[in-house]
Amino acid sequence: MSKGRLEAFSDGVLAIIITIMVLELPNPEGTTFSALKPLVPKIIAYILSFIYVGIYWNNHHHMFQAIHKVNGNILWANLFLLFCLSLIPFTTAWMGETHIQSHPVILYGINLVLCAIAFTIVEKLAIALEGKNSDLGRAVGGHKKEYLSVIFYVAGISISFLQPIVGVICYTVVALIWLVPDKRIERNLKG
Repeated sequence: MSKGRLEAFSDGVLAIIITIMVLELPNPEGTTFSALKPLVPKIIAYILSFIYVGIYWNNHHHMFQAIHKVNGNILWANLFLLFCLSLIPFTTAWMGETHIQSHPVILYGINLVLCAIAFTIVEKLAIALEGKNSDLGRAVGGHKKEYLSVIFYVAGISISFLQPIVGVICYTVVALIWLVPDKRIERNLKG
């Protein structure tokens, strides 16, 4: 089965997710820069979420560069990934509107964990379909970034019960870890 429709659909959904997030940002009530001050938590939540969606789009693109075919399992797993990502505008809005309070930050972290799990499922199914010696199978080796991400997600969710801003910092650390592009697939495709 061709992968082109899956990629196009995924790109469209991610574009809509980003559009929804920016539409959640209200206009400032005033004409000076001080009118932006009450919006700072919403802007912070938006920037962090935009970076996360961008990271997923980038990694999804790289993964599907290395995949040559898809099957029904991958289609459903990808749909689950898109579902998890589609919750980001909701959890982002709640976190920003409540000025980064405990429960919204915890739910945001859970949303991020679900996205990571869903992405991993797509990756594992693609490797299972194409084989461990496929381009993707050879490229995906050490999981240092993945393990660090889990540690920071769990820490962020846990600490958010008491200090939600520290939870957001933990989620930001994960984003920074993944912001540096993962070159494993590009290196493997060249080699």
